[in-house]
Amino acid sequence: MNLNKIRIDGIPAIIWGEPSDKMIIATHGSHSSKIDDCIWILAEEAVKQGYQILSFDLPQHGERVYETDFIMPDECVRELTVMYNYAKAHAQKISLFGCSMGAYFQLLTFADMDIERVWFLSPVTDMNRIIHNLMDYCRIDENQFRERVLVENDIEPLYFPYYEYVRSHPIVSWPHKTYILRGETDTMSEYSYVKDFSDRFSCELTEQKGGEHWFHTESQLEFFRQWLRKRL
Repeated sequence: MNLNKIRIDGIPAIIWGEPSDKMIIATHGSHSSKIDDCIWILAEEAVKQGYQILSFDLPQHGERVYETDFIMPDECVRELTVMYNYAKAHAQKISLFGCSMGAYFQLLTFADMDIERVWFLSPVTDMNRIIHNLMDYCRIDENQFRERVLVENDIEPLYFPYYEYVRSHPIVSWPHKTYILRGETDTMSEYSYVKDFSDRFSCELTEQKGGEHWFHTESQLEFFRQWLRKRL
């Protein structure tokens, strides 16, 4: 498969496959990068179906681990808009693939844009819920969070301006044809919240029995591959 490493507005990116009128913008999750296993599998399967894939490193990930500014949703929205503009200049039909928090940033960015289809893996569909779960884990209330601003822990740091952004930008619209895959035992993207999102926006929801939030074992990735093949 042809892989072309480029920079788009200074952001490290990869174009997978040959030029096509169909392009998928792929956004990785936390502690990952533009060459995550799930993006490799997406590229292997989608290129065979005539797609070209565009993946890139989010702030503080991949080739950008040297960056020190806290990752803010508005900056990710800006960068995804940059990727969308690049994609629109090179293809006629734009689709999305998002994993975990990458899916959440896509939800913030693309509700009102022209999108063909969407595939989400372990998507964060309610970031507010995840932040409150972390607040409970850290045993802090909102007033304490506001006073401390940054709360370090052994899962993900909590940053109050991030929380404020999430609260002020609820996901209220998602009109695109969307396919969702989650693991049955995923405790981050909890079933009831993903199911609620799926029902509200008429998405197709699939669960892998025994699967986790992070699809990384051979059987999990093979399930993901077969799921993709049927929906590309």
